Amino acid sequence: MSQGKKSRELNLSDFPSGTVTEYSTLVCLACIFELFTSQLGLAPRTAYSEIKRYAPSIEELTAPRAVRPFFDSEEKHPHCPHCNAAKRWHARLDTLRIEGGKSTDAARRALAKSLPTKDTQFQFIETKSDRRTLFFNWLDTQRSHLDLDDDSWLIPATRAFLERLEPKNNWSEVFADLRAVRRSQRLEEGWERAGSRLFLSPSIYSEVLIVQYLISRSQTHAGHTFEGRITLVELIRRLRYSHYLGANEITESDQFEILERLVEKVSGGSARTKLYYVVDRRDFLGKVKSVYSLYAT
Repeated sequence: MSQGKKSRELNLSDFPSGTVTEYSTLVCLACIFELFTSQLGLAPRTAYSEIKRYAPSIEELTAPRAVRPFFDSEEKHPHCPHCNAAKRWHARLDTLRIEGGKSTDAARRALAKSLPTKDTQFQFIETKSDRRTLFFNWLDTQRSHLDLDDDSWLIPATRAFLERLEPKNNWSEVFADLRAVRRSQRLEEGWERAGSRLFLSPSIYSEVLIVQYLISRSQTHAGHTFEGRITLVELIRRLRYSHYLGANEITESDQFEILERLVEKVSGGSARTKLYYVVDRRDFLGKVKSVYSLYAT
């Protein structure tokens, strides 16, 4: 990461773990200027003014697969996959998604006050969603970030889930040099660390198994968990024997109805929640100006 990119990073240390999701995408300004000047027939100056005001939708900024004029690339000197334009024609748009709630409201307001307001360098968007939708978005994020072919993903996935479950805890410290996660035979609730092992209460451990199954079940016919590779029927059997189903009054007999109840439990169901998006437009505005100078000469 270059020093210039570091200077653009925002301080998110006041936000509890698991409450902020970061997205980044590239937009090809050659594609956009081509649309405004050649297809719409606008003069370069008019196109420049219109493009400066351009506000991409949340769907465009956070889509798992970018569509023109957006694209994703990890290359140091990428070319636009749509028009082959070089790096100088590209702008980066970084987006934060902050989950609303008591644990984040103060930090979110402080962040908003600290950001410059000149030239709409930052765009603020408020939307509403539900816990279930957020949970499935989170599952998709985990699948894209984890190497499911390597068993080592199980511990990072557990940490990510616990960050959502108890966001105020310092999970970075808890998981430092951690080697194993086990079901506790002593704890009735909560968790404790002993040496290089983390012990979870039966209820939390059961939910970790559910999450691991949901993350990995699209990768293989069965889900991969701390208990090995298990099918849905085997997962339900383990949850029944551990009294998780009974404790949560899950009495359905059909396996898929049980799965729906499990998802409702670990996700929070249809409870509504506010989402706050912060779009960093600084690189976009700077690149638009430099690209306009090429068109104007």
